[in-house]
Amino acid sequence: MEKYISLAHGDGGELSHRLIKDVFIEAFGDGNAALFDAAMITMTTHRIAVTTDSFVIKPIFFPGGSIGKLAVAGTVNDLAVSGANPAFLTCGFVIEEGFPISDLKRIVTDMADEAKKSGVTIVAGDTKVVERSSADGVFINTTGIGIYENTSGCSLEFEEGDAIIVSGTIGDHGIAVLAARGGLGITVPITSDCASLNKMLAEVFRSTDGVRIMRDPTRGGLATTLVEIAEDFHLTMKINEIDLPIREEVHGVCDILGFDPLYLANEGKAIIVVADREKEKVIDILREFPEGIDAVVIGSIIGKGKGQLLLETPLGSKRLLTRLSGTMFPRIC
Repeated sequence: MEKYISLAHGDGGELSHRLIKDVFIEAFGDGNAALFDAAMITMTTHRIAVTTDSFVIKPIFFPGGSIGKLAVAGTVNDLAVSGANPAFLTCGFVIEEGFPISDLKRIVTDMADEAKKSGVTIVAGDTKVVERSSADGVFINTTGIGIYENTSGCSLEFEEGDAIIVSGTIGDHGIAVLAARGGLGITVPITSDCASLNKMLAEVFRSTDGVRIMRDPTRGGLATTLVEIAEDFHLTMKINEIDLPIREEVHGVCDILGFDPLYLANEGKAIIVVADREKEKVIDILREFPEGIDAVVIGSIIGKGKGQLLLETPLGSKRLLTRLSGTMFPRIC
């Protein structure tokens, strides 16, 4: 096989066929199966969840993951926080001419490994090749399909006193990717939290009946995601600064560079708003999984009608938090 992607790999001819067979089918599919223009799927239910996402992270390999692992985990988590069981995934690749095929194999291997871990099947895909300097390596688009089997999802029946839980430390992904870029000369012993959370979150849905909403705080971080929830459902939410789970390494980089960890991207964390009576049970469930070992209650709903997120400082004062304004880090996921 050739060592680098050429424009001929995207022309639909022999090189395209060999690329699909030797890279993608080898990692994702059954090499003996007939190849059609659409995957044929038998569904066990008529109620499904569908999500789509695109991944353009730079660098494509970073401590704790790669664009391939991220593409699967990010899509799986979008389905999981909706209460659906992730089942099928499609992927589209836009690949730059000259991209090393060895790197492409590494990416699709990471995708296959994460898909196997999360229990999803990659059933269809597409590949396009563009001229040099047109795609910065490789971009990946995914569509995920999830099935509602044992749960109807989030209730959205919010009440004052509902607890706000985050499943682990925040900002790990943002700092890991920033350090991997090398431009700022930062060396920090931290890896991305990139991971599929569907098994952990499915257990929360199965074992509790008070889940109001789940979200994964990716771009824009914890604060932006909570502001969106507060505004969408006209809630006043308060989080406590002293309770926020932030690694010392993340705090250190933020202090040096002036970043706010509340707005750093995460790729393996979930926000769960749950009835107060269920919060300890949810925490116990999350901590049974490696991805949720640092789960903690960070705040609560304190009112309805305004659509605000407040941060209570260690001194007892409160400040209003807003969405991320501008771009903290470009190409973070």
